[in-house]
Amino acid sequence: MNRSRARATTGADMALIEAEGLEKRYPGTDFAAVAGIGFRVERGEAFGFLGPNGAGKSSTMRMLACVSQPSGGSLRILGEDPVVHGRALRARLGVVPQDDALDLQLTVRENLIVYGLYFGLSLKRMRAKSAELLEFAQLADKAGERVEHLSGGMRRRLTIARSLVNDPEILLLDEPTTGLDPQARHILWDRLFRLKSAGVTLILTTHYMDEAEQLCDRLVIMDKGLIADEGTPRELIDRHVTREVLELRFPPGEQEQAAEKLGGDVEVLPDRLLCYADDGDEVLTRVTEVGLRPLTALVRRATLEDVFLRLTGRSLTD
Repeated sequence: MNRSRARATTGADMALIEAEGLEKRYPGTDFAAVAGIGFRVERGEAFGFLGPNGAGKSSTMRMLACVSQPSGGSLRILGEDPVVHGRALRARLGVVPQDDALDLQLTVRENLIVYGLYFGLSLKRMRAKSAELLEFAQLADKAGERVEHLSGGMRRRLTIARSLVNDPEILLLDEPTTGLDPQARHILWDRLFRLKSAGVTLILTTHYMDEAEQLCDRLVIMDKGLIADEGTPRELIDRHVTREVLELRFPPGEQEQAAEKLGGDVEVLPDRLLCYADDGDEVLTRVTEVGLRPLTALVRRATLEDVFLRLTGRSLTD
């Protein structure tokens, strides 16, 4: 995929996206979906937005896709103001929406060709381009099949292939693997790794913490329209939780008493205790020393999910 245009129009040391005090408010309401956030996305990295429902991720992604104007603050994409240059910028972006929105009655190849024509690409060019993209998406053998006959994973790969018809410099992915089985998710991860290796900058939202750890060089965790923290997955884990977590399960009604006996950094959940420590086995030894007899005990490494829940809470939000 040709990246010469990106290098020619944007300095190599310039952030591809810069936001400062970015806000999004919707008409007729005082509610701020995005309440003044700042971040930078560097060339060639994979940058993630994590957060519970209603955190402001989708509103932020719509502004980055140049389809929703900011209500306040500043936003620069590829060095340009999206309010002024939105149409030109959209031609340089690829968007993978949460909904595939494919034409089920067209074939796999026809979906790519028709989409390419929207970008002003010639039919001759799109016939060649569609073959290249189908090979990349591992769908060459399905080129003549109608989309309605594809599995969910195949449709998702086709949606990603479709987003690449214009050789985008930035690819925006909204929940790229939601609803897919583990095999399909790993195939998609491999395709996204290849795109990143080819120089495409990835920006994604995801509810899967393992996906964020796998794909993102850096990420922000959003809550209530604000950024709770930013960093690499490893930095966030080191900053907010310990190296390991000991999970203990006790008979109903014994959690609180067990937590009091153990002391230390312990989180009481309805079904288990989470004991945060640099050495989970050492805490497990102390469990038996204080006379506790858990039903099950598990020592695991701390994950981004632990960070996410500590920063945003465990209660459901609408």
